[in-house]
Amino acid sequence: MSDASREILLSARDVRKTYRMGRVDVPVLKGASLEVEAGEWIAVLGASGSGKSTLLHLLGDLDQADPGGGEIRFAGRHVIQNSQRARNRYRNRSIGFVFQFYHLLPELNVLENTLLPALVGLSRLGYYAQRSELRSTARELLESFGLGHRLKHRPRELSGGERQRVAIARALMNKPTVLLADEPTGNLDEETGKGILDLLAEQHASGLTIVMVTHDPDIAARADRVVTLHDGRVVE
Repeated sequence: MSDASREILLSARDVRKTYRMGRVDVPVLKGASLEVEAGEWIAVLGASGSGKSTLLHLLGDLDQADPGGGEIRFAGRHVIQNSQRARNRYRNRSIGFVFQFYHLLPELNVLENTLLPALVGLSRLGYYAQRSELRSTARELLESFGLGHRLKHRPRELSGGERQRVAIARALMNKPTVLLADEPTGNLDEETGKGILDLLAEQHASGLTIVMVTHDPDIAARADRVVTLHDGRVVE
C-alpha cells in the first residue's frame, strides 16, 4: 500500500511516560511511536514490564503521557486536546477494551455485564428509551460467541474462556472502531486461548481494527503486523 493510500486511524507519536516509585522516577516509555491503519491488526510484542500495557492505556486515553511527552491522535485529532466530554465519548464509543483478567462485575449476570458500556454512555432516560434494542444487540453478540445459554449466569459460574468471551462482547457492545486487547489470552490455557484468538480473527475479518499486546511470539503471529517494544520505544 502506498503512503498516499494509507489511512492512519490511531497513532502515538514520541510518547513518554514516567512513573514515580517512592523517590525514584522510572521512565517506562521513552519516545514510543506507532501508527495503526484502519482495519489493521497489530500485535505489540515485548517482555513483561516493557511498557506494553502503558502504551495501550495511552492509546485508549485511560492514562496520559508525561507533560510535553508526545501525542495520541485518533482520526487525525489530538485526543488530549478534546473536551472532557469528547474524550469520554472516545473511550466509550470509539474504543473497546479487553484485559487479561476480564474485569467483569461479579454482582451482574452475563447480559448485564455486556450492557454496561451502553448504560455508561447514555443517560438513564436515554438507556430506557433504547433498552429493548440494546438488550437485543447484547443477546445477539453473546449468542454469536456461543453464550446464549449463559445470559443469566454470574461470572463465578463461568469458565475462564467464557468470561473472556463476555469481556469481548462487552467491549464490542457500542460497536467501537478499535479494539485494544491487553494479553487477552494470558490467563487462559493454550486451547482456550486459541479459541479467543479465533474469535478476534473473526471480528478483524469483519473490519475491526485491533491493537493487541502480548509477550508470546506465537500469539503475535496471528496479527497482520508485529512490532516490538524495547527500551521504551517501538521497533518495527
